[in-house]
Amino acid sequence: MSMHVHFLDPYRSQVSPIHSLDARVKFVLTLAFIFTVALTPSGAWAVYILLFTLVLCVEILSALGVGYVLKRSALALPFVLAAFPVIFTLEQGDPLFSLQIGSWTLTAYQGGVERFLSIGLKSWISVQMAIILASTTPFPELLVAMRAVRMPRLLVAIFGLMWRYLFVLADEALRMMRARASRSTQSDTAGLRSGGRLAWRAKVTGGMVGSLFLRGIERSDRIYNAMLARGYDGEIRALPLPGLGASNWLVLFACLALLAALLGLAYLLT
Repeated sequence: MSMHVHFLDPYRSQVSPIHSLDARVKFVLTLAFIFTVALTPSGAWAVYILLFTLVLCVEILSALGVGYVLKRSALALPFVLAAFPVIFTLEQGDPLFSLQIGSWTLTAYQGGVERFLSIGLKSWISVQMAIILASTTPFPELLVAMRAVRMPRLLVAIFGLMWRYLFVLADEALRMMRARASRSTQSDTAGLRSGGRLAWRAKVTGGMVGSLFLRGIERSDRIYNAMLARGYDGEIRALPLPGLGASNWLVLFACLALLAALLGLAYLLT
């Protein structure tokens, strides 16, 4: 079940209480946390602050560093812009401002702005917890944890193969880039880049992408045939998991109770 360390692998080996937790406990608590955040009503700012504080505490305990997690969670913020139209479509509360776009007049309402900010905060907080899970748990252990909580076998197999073929695709891309670099010339003239114009570079890049796609398919077929020859039937084989210790059970029930209390507080405040 071991996996070669790769630059795409988010796992960071550290000595911390979060790293030492059982993968099953971390997986269940991460799902429970994300569901709690998703079910928290819009505008429950006090509870959002408490949830964010909880994430910060986990980041500190994980020894990953707050900056490490925040930097990576910022990558998800552009996707929150998909919820931007809710500012103008949710006509709740007082109108705040209007935008004139040709013959259209878009009016932003208080309820829409509140919903948009809530979606953004909830997405940002949830992504941070998912990053902590991926950075403190090796992916093979996550797969075993998924099977332990009775996730569908086919879904777990898809996750596992998708993850492994991602490294295959990255290795093929690096191999092609090294081959291109070994066949390229460098100009001695200052400020003059090697290669042709932008259109020519775009054409070459497009050809490389197509070649990468074909080579990735061919290599994945070879890998899959090798797996079948070794008896692969869609199930990841692993040794029987040991039972959860008392400390893991205590952490699991205490955190679930805390999340339930936060969710109840959110509905009391709204």
